[in-house]
Amino acid sequence: MSFFFEVLIGGLLSGVMYSLVALGFVLIYKASGVFNFAQGAMVFFAALTCVSFIEMGLNFWIAFALTLAAMVVLGLATERVVLRPLVNQPQISLFMATIGLTFVIEGLAQLLWGSQPHNLDLGIQDVPMEWVSSRTGMNISTFDVAAAGIAAVLVTSLGVFFNRTRIGRALRAVADDHQAALAVGIPLQQIWGIVWAVAGFVALVAGLLWGARNGVQFSLTFLALKALPVLILGGFESIPGAIVGGLIVGASEKLAEVYIGPYVGGGIEGWFPYVLALLFLLFRPEGLFGERHIDRV
Repeated sequence: MSFFFEVLIGGLLSGVMYSLVALGFVLIYKASGVFNFAQGAMVFFAALTCVSFIEMGLNFWIAFALTLAAMVVLGLATERVVLRPLVNQPQISLFMATIGLTFVIEGLAQLLWGSQPHNLDLGIQDVPMEWVSSRTGMNISTFDVAAAGIAAVLVTSLGVFFNRTRIGRALRAVADDHQAALAVGIPLQQIWGIVWAVAGFVALVAGLLWGARNGVQFSLTFLALKALPVLILGGFESIPGAIVGGLIVGASEKLAEVYIGPYVGGGIEGWFPYVLALLFLLFRPEGLFGERHIDRV
């Protein structure tokens, strides 16, 4: 039982970090209805930019501030150059634009900073927590706990911001009906710019946490693919859904690898979340927290 809880807790801690990546998708989708396939590339760009500044000899917080400014500029430029000209165009056009944006951001990152992998040290050791191990016998990573704590604080803060502030209420109005929001004087482009800037900040935090865990390398762009099951389970328009979906994906993939993997040859951690997402698409396509849409035919 102790081993079961060790695996479960490890999966839940990983799930919080998945939620952080999925949150960037949710913010943009809520405000504009755009599935930003470039979110993974933004995570890679943020991590590579920050670690490159650090390797240039800058203090971590100065590097963080400069990278945050770069991500805000990138988000605002994306909204202005990519999203705004495609307003009222078919969703497939917007989706294809974000796919093209993915390759542009990846190329820009490697053009500016090179393509070699980097190690990123945030000062948090990836070692078992001694007081937990001594009392329970479970090996819980100090880094996983700290990263999950940071992600949880950020997710909670954004949830409060978008639910309790004036900008958050404007965001929900824009998400519900663009035309109605414009009719009552809500500046649509301004709201979209804020959301893309916040998504850039979320990408920076996610990039630093995942970069410190796995190294800053091109594979960070594939985090976007790992966030897909989280979005399908939780719902594309729900911040709480991103949290719950991430926890479910993180826990299920670890438990499946340990308890089911030995019977099928192992290696199922990478694809088990997609099987789970497929089941949700069959029986509850809107996700746990998504709104059910009924179209008149």
